[in-house]
Amino acid sequence: MKKIKPPFYPIIYIRGFAMTQSAVEETVATPYMGFNLGSTKIRQEWDGEVKRHIFESPLIRLMKDFGYVDNYSDGLETEGDIPAKSIIIHRYYEQADSDIGSGDGVPSIEEAAGSLSELILKTRDQVCGDDSDAKSAFRVYLVAHSMGGLIARCLLQNDKIGSKEAKSLVDKVFTYGTPHNGIEIRGVNVPRFLGGWDINNFNRRRIAEYLQLSGSLGSSNGDTARPWRVPGDESNRVDTLDGKFPESRFFCHVGTNHEDYNLSRYAVGPMSDGLVLIKNASIQGAPRTYTHHSHSGHYGLVNSEEGYQNLTRFLFGDVRVTGRMLVRDLPLPPSVRKAHEDGREIRASYLFECTVMTRGARFRLSDRRIDNNSAVFRKFEEMFPDNGASGSKKLRMPVLFSVFLDRKKIESGKTLVFTIDLAVKTTDYRISGNLFTRQRIPEENLFREKVTLKAVQDKGQWRLRYILTDEQWGENKGRSVTFEDGRFLIPLSSRKGFKSDLEVTVDMAT
Repeated sequence: MKKIKPPFYPIIYIRGFAMTQSAVEETVATPYMGFNLGSTKIRQEWDGEVKRHIFESPLIRLMKDFGYVDNYSDGLETEGDIPAKSIIIHRYYEQADSDIGSGDGVPSIEEAAGSLSELILKTRDQVCGDDSDAKSAFRVYLVAHSMGGLIARCLLQNDKIGSKEAKSLVDKVFTYGTPHNGIEIRGVNVPRFLGGWDINNFNRRRIAEYLQLSGSLGSSNGDTARPWRVPGDESNRVDTLDGKFPESRFFCHVGTNHEDYNLSRYAVGPMSDGLVLIKNASIQGAPRTYTHHSHSGHYGLVNSEEGYQNLTRFLFGDVRVTGRMLVRDLPLPPSVRKAHEDGREIRASYLFECTVMTRGARFRLSDRRIDNNSAVFRKFEEMFPDNGASGSKKLRMPVLFSVFLDRKKIESGKTLVFTIDLAVKTTDYRISGNLFTRQRIPEENLFREKVTLKAVQDKGQWRLRYILTDEQWGENKGRSVTFEDGRFLIPLSSRKGFKSDLEVTVDMAT
């Protein structure tokens, strides 16, 4: 049997949108279509000296760190055998180039997804040959930027596109900055009639069409249109895998830096990566991380250390850790509390900041902060629906992070060590409809703490210890956390009266 050693399967990279013919031609003229761009930045060292920090690109790092190779040889794509650790570029734009391709025009999402299906089967045959055992063990990873993630979803979700065999070979999908719920310009989804340059690929009705979502709005070929809603959501959201692929195996890396992108940032605005709004860049129920990078370029998601670390931990790591804040008490400032006791209506909303870093790292796996417009926002009535003034009955405690870790990266012992920097703040208080400003302290913390977690697996069971490192050294042993009902609960509180449990789940990633 040919050697196929999980988790090191072939990686197929699917690039994003090229709007103009010149952009298409520039894309086709490059061998790796942006996956090799990399970045060079400056970083201040511990002694104050400023040095260059060079990120070689995810392509080069996969080659250097994990032994992957491309599928090019002697100026051609390799047609014979290739190793399992291969990186293949889905060159779906080639047909639109008159020199390299047929010049027949830019392929549709459906056409690009169909050719992706063929590429997956070709890759399997090149890796496995006639070895039936190797074919049985074969799987492939899809790594996609921007529109590339919609192409991957089209293959996985549209039963009419590609082969069932190819779909079954996809093990995991990782997306950078994909507009899973479309693109909005100043709060308005791009119109469907904007067919020029295929901008309508990001219209939600068009997305529902090529994904063939259940009860979708119909198609442009005359099918009867039907109302379409995601259960429990009043809007026409399309950021669902619709039961066609496991959410746990689909990862979304979300950018929060709109300022370092091109001119589209002025049209899209903040709370975005410059092109895709933060709220539209993930899949419902799927793990996701947020880092301060723009949609693309040298300051982009793909060409960042943070993007690479999340990618490799998701593909090759073996542990998933998820954190959620279970709020029990949100205190009011004394003057606001008095107004509440006097019978006046109080309305408030809250922002939850959370940054996750591993031991010894200089990168942030996930970084949700007010300064980046990416903090978790919750209204009081969403967390306490029975007490809310006009709330829904659906409880929405904030999910703070969902990160993947790799025990093979532990440099000392067998314990995974990572930190969670937490802060809880209010946006504003309204008293009987009026904004409370007279005694308000801007950005006052209800709670702030850095929590160090130490997780180790012993005889198949996870044990967790924690340290509140604002007051204690992180090297201490820490306190043991009781495991109940599949989760760990860490009590958090402040002298102001904030009370919460940090719910942590630790699972083996498969």
